[in-house]
Order: sequence, then C-alpha cells, then structure tokens
Amino acid sequence: MGLVGVLASGNGNGNGNGIGIKSANTIMDSQISNEDGVAPCHLQANAATSKFVIFCAVFACLNSVLLGYDVGVMSGAILFIQEDLKITEVQEEVLIGCLSIISLLGSLAGGRTSDAIGRKWTIALAAFVFQTGAAVMVLAPSFPVLMAGRLLAGMGIGFGVMIAPVYIAEISPAVARGSLTSFPEISINLGILLGYVSNFAFSGLPKHINWRIMLGVGIVPSVFIGLTLFFIPESPRWLVMQNRVEEARSVLLKTIVSEREVEDRLVEIKEAAGIASATSHEQKAVWRELCCPSPSVRRMLIVGCGIQCFQQITGMDATVYYSPTIFKDAGLKGNARLLAATVAVGFTKTMFILVAIFLIDRVGRKPLLYVSTIGMTTCLFGLGLTLSLLGNGPLGIKFAILFVCGNVAFFSVGIGPICWVLSSEIFPLRLRAQASALGAVGSRVSSGTIAMSFLSVSHAITVAGTFFVFSGISALSVAFVYMCVPETKGKTLEEIEMLFKNEKERQGGELELRDVEHLVLNEPSSS
Repeated sequence: MGLVGVLASGNGNGNGNGIGIKSANTIMDSQISNEDGVAPCHLQANAATSKFVIFCAVFACLNSVLLGYDVGVMSGAILFIQEDLKITEVQEEVLIGCLSIISLLGSLAGGRTSDAIGRKWTIALAAFVFQTGAAVMVLAPSFPVLMAGRLLAGMGIGFGVMIAPVYIAEISPAVARGSLTSFPEISINLGILLGYVSNFAFSGLPKHINWRIMLGVGIVPSVFIGLTLFFIPESPRWLVMQNRVEEARSVLLKTIVSEREVEDRLVEIKEAAGIASATSHEQKAVWRELCCPSPSVRRMLIVGCGIQCFQQITGMDATVYYSPTIFKDAGLKGNARLLAATVAVGFTKTMFILVAIFLIDRVGRKPLLYVSTIGMTTCLFGLGLTLSLLGNGPLGIKFAILFVCGNVAFFSVGIGPICWVLSSEIFPLRLRAQASALGAVGSRVSSGTIAMSFLSVSHAITVAGTFFVFSGISALSVAFVYMCVPETKGKTLEEIEMLFKNEKERQGGELELRDVEHLVLNEPSSS
C-alpha cells in the first residue's frame, strides 16, 4: 500500500518549485490581462480544464483501487478459499503476502516499460495483466493455479500503482499537482473498503462460488480503465521525450488555460527531458553517493527509509489482511459477522485518510506523526490486552473492534500518508527518485514479511502476544520520530536540506555563500 508516493515524488515534485512559481505568476498575468469583460470566459475555461484533469486523474487511479481492493477482498475470500481448496496455513500466508513482493517487481519493471511504450499504454498493460491474473484466480481449480493468477495480478497491480502517480504528476497543472497526486492514496483506501463490502455482500453464497465472485469483481475497474483509454491523453512529458512536441502542446492546451503558460511549460518539459537524458555516468554517481553517503545524506536515508519500514513493521498490513482472524480470536462467530466487522475497519481507514490530507499542511508533519504513533501504540497494546484477558465475551469483541478501528484511524491520519510526503521532501533533487525507491523496497519487503509470517508467529506466541510485539515496535517508532524526524512544514527544500547537516557542513555552506557574496560585491563595474 505504499508504492504510490515514491513515484509521485520522483516525478511530480522534482521540479515542482520552479514550475509552481512560474505557473502562479502566469495565471496572475492572464487574469490581469482579462479585466475588461473577458474574465468570465477565462473562469469557464479554467473550470472545464480542471474537470478534464480531474477526470484523467480519477481514471488513472483505478489501478490503485485494484491494489486496495485486492488487499481488502483477500482478507475475507481466504476464509472460503481455505474451505474450498483445503489449503494449509503456510499456503495461506504465502498467497496473501506474496502480493507485496510481486507488486514491487512489477513497479520496478514499470519504469522502463512506461518510457518505452508511454504512460497511457502502461496503464492499459497494467489493466490487461491484472485482468488475466484475476480471471485465472476466479477459475483456479487448485492452489498452484491460484498462485499463478495471484502472481500475474500482483505484476499488474505493480505496474498500475507505479504509473498512476507518474501520469497524474505529468498531466496536472503545477498549481494543482500536490492535491491531485494524493488521489492514488485515497484510491487504495477506497479499494480496501470496497473489498470488505464485497466480502460481506457475497459471503452468503455457496463456498465454492462466493470467493470466486469476490475476486472476479476486481476485474470491473480494469474494464473501465480500458474504456477510458479512448478519452484520456498521453503524458505531455513522454510526448516531448519522443520529439512529438505538437501533440504535447495539444495535450497541455486541454489541461492549462493560458497559452503563454503552455509555452512556458513546454520549455520546462524540454529542459527536464534533457536532464532525464543525462549520461549513465551521472546515474552511477547518484548510486555511489547513496552507497557511500555523506553524514547529511546518511541522516536523510535513516529518516526516509526508517519511516517507511516503521510504517509496515508496526503490523498495519497484518491488521488489514487478517482482521477476520483477529475478530475470531476475540470471540466473534460466523463468517457474515466477521466480514461485517471488517467493513467498519475499511470505512474508518478511508475516512481518516481524508482527515490527514486536510490536516497535513495545516498542523504539520511531526505533530501528526506523534498523534499517529502514540495512538497506534496505545491501540495495539489495548488490543493485546483485550485478546489475552477479555477474549470470547461480548465486551472483548467490542473492545477488539474498537482497538482495530482505532489503530487504522491513527495510522491513516499520520504515518500512513506522511512517510511518502517526507520521502518527497527530505532528499535533494539529484537523489530523490533513487533514495525514495530504496525506501519503497524496504516498505514492500517489510510488508510481505509481516503478511507471510503473521499466522505462524501468532501460533507460536498467540495473537495477543503478536500485538504486544507490534505495540513495542510502535513505541520505538515514537522514539524514532522524536530523535530523527524534523518538522518540514513551511520550509523550502534548501532549508530542509540544511536541517540534516551538522555544524561543520553548515559552516562550509555558509563560507561558500560568503565567497559568492564577496565576489559579487567586489566585481568591477562595467560602466
């Protein structure tokens, strides 16, 4: 549930500052020039443009809905797959957990694919691969065939979650890019909720049919993706990289009102495309800097990769995937009641991600991280106590549902979305994409490891004991936020970079600035 932000930051925020300032000035100029009665037409055109961009962003995010749907639906479908195909618990863990690893591989492959065939057709490829995998799973007569379909679906999801934020960042006007690139995160949480609802809706059907329908419903968004390919344009950045500048201009005219701003954006895209075509030597230099980092870069990597790993090792994916198992251990009986309780979990998670998007630029990153990690620690500890002391009773069931919902709420309001925001802010532009990719690898591997080991660990130390462990890890995340994570709200990228430098590095930077000032002030006049 995490690949989304890293790719948006690598492509959307990389040149966000410069473009944003220029775009804002251009919009102001165009508004000033239209004072004599033309302003209403300008506003109407702007509204139509906004609707078109939102349309493109929403449909590009349908692949992110697929990821969320798969996570949510598998939590309930696995109950009936166990009964129908007679799979073991180890096979259940592998079936559930392998998605994180495979989707990561799909995302890594998606970068080169999107450069070769375009962003739009990579979205189409993602939908096709997922449809194929979902169809194989729906018709699977045995566990090996089910796994084959799962691997294909995972690859398709990996392609999709990689390309959605890239496409949105490249199609959006600079002034709207930040809000629009948050769509994939919202879509994942919406998909989880829809997966839970699907589980509950089809749970009453015969066990050899219901899980197949649950998984098959996931094909519907990918069909819509195929239909929208006739309406959404190709990314203007990719078109410029292919020397199709006139086509890129026609796309930009649909997404930006001012023709002057379109020309400015074209110039910036051409410059960015030139930078993207840098030699492999420069790329190798970036990786050398990451492998042998300076003290400031090392601190950035600790914060960026650390927050990504803490996001997963506190057990969020285990909570989402195995919530029916948790509620069953608390004493809730019957598949229908178990799945109804998970709907409450999905609804809570979706609502609080919207709260986070509203608060993140108002309250700041670090206060929300404190609220999130302390709240999660409390809920995880409370869940452990509930399962160990109050299990198999009405009070225990109520507290278990309360603490699980509380855990996902605190996660969604803080560490869930903020880890991706931090990844896009703390790294210098030259390192941002590669460093954020390292964090994504850690996040996905951590997620897969937790998901593939939860049942085994729960049998060894009980479900309650497992959540006490998660609570301890979450307590460490509070200390990590306090000791390592700076507040980045309202700071420029240069100011954020300075936060990670020690006194010696800061003095070195100040000396360089003084030298430049001295040269400027003492430069002989040309007159």
